[in-house]
Amino acid sequence: MKSLKELYKIGRGPSSSHTMGPMLAARIFRSEHPEAISFKVTLYGSLAATGKGHMTDVSIIDELESAAPVEIIWEPSVFLPFHPNGMNFKALDSNGNVSGDWTVYSVGGGALSEGFKGDRFETAPVYDLDRLSDIQCWCEDRGRSYWEYVGECEGADIWDYLNEAWKAMQAAVERGIDHEGVLPGPLNLARKAPTYYVKATGYKKSLQTRGLVYAYALAVSEENASGGQIVTAPTCGASGVVPAVLYHLYKGHEFTDKRILHAMATAGIIGNVVKQNASISGADVGCQGEVGVACAMAAAAACQLFGGSPSQIEYSAEMALEHHLGMTCDPVCGLVQIPCIERNAFAATRALDANLYAAFSDGKHRVSFDKVVEVLRQTGHDIPSLYKETSEGGLAKGFKH
Repeated sequence: MKSLKELYKIGRGPSSSHTMGPMLAARIFRSEHPEAISFKVTLYGSLAATGKGHMTDVSIIDELESAAPVEIIWEPSVFLPFHPNGMNFKALDSNGNVSGDWTVYSVGGGALSEGFKGDRFETAPVYDLDRLSDIQCWCEDRGRSYWEYVGECEGADIWDYLNEAWKAMQAAVERGIDHEGVLPGPLNLARKAPTYYVKATGYKKSLQTRGLVYAYALAVSEENASGGQIVTAPTCGASGVVPAVLYHLYKGHEFTDKRILHAMATAGIIGNVVKQNASISGADVGCQGEVGVACAMAAAAACQLFGGSPSQIEYSAEMALEHHLGMTCDPVCGLVQIPCIERNAFAATRALDANLYAAFSDGKHRVSFDKVVEVLRQTGHDIPSLYKETSEGGLAKGFKH
């Protein structure tokens, strides 16, 4: 498995696969073809189907247009073989001849791939183990925790990186709580986080908890939807879940920053296992790979904070992911707004429920987290493409974008 630095990425929304990835690809292509007189970029499959709502074209044009004019071609019905999020960049000379040609894929979480083993984006693995059952055994055999395995594999500098990501998460929550108005796009969707926060503070403690978690998740998700800075956890579209849970527990239970970083490391292991063995791309496996994985990450983090054993942490993550199996990715108008924002809020509270349920148990259960990851991969590939970030089916059907 790769470093957690490749899972937790600080960047701008609304989509890690449809905004961050294409922006990075365009930046790379521009730097390699400074001689270009013009650029032609073809977007395929899911990138083309929901690219306008996700501002894919804007992110590419922002990177390329300062060097030369850009033409964007949309091919939503053409799916390249490696991944649904395919892109082809061409650099043209003064005679209209192609001087550079590059096909690349945005594979989720802001990551890129050229679609073959050993490509330029393939980095050396940091972790020897890539199944949670094996990592759990490592922890139990040594009397250690998941976060200690992260420290063992990543080295001391991972804590500085996670601290930077934690600060960015907190900032996104706090900006979102204080940011009123309407989100960009044709839905004219009003921000809800400020209202939920104010209302939650007026309730008794028994109800306040849920209201605040809703508010924090809405805050980050709304910041993401408006192109604000967030942290992929594991993606932009699911970026509200982990910060909401961590921020709530940080404020409500006065956990130290150090404890929060350990919880982030544990959450990162969960996200990394799914990324390695299945997918965190909504265009590839549906929203189960985004919000479902985020919920599992947050559940594991909460269980870590409340002193859960390695088996209880695994159980909390397993439940959180299992009960998102089959969730489709059907963004209305191709925007990361409906149903994405509310899904983040509900997943944050479900993560807390999974932690509580696991805490009441001895950690023993029949279905392993690794088994659920395998089913997620199989289920995701069985889901028809119109339910995987194309806005052609499900809730998105009938809305124009």
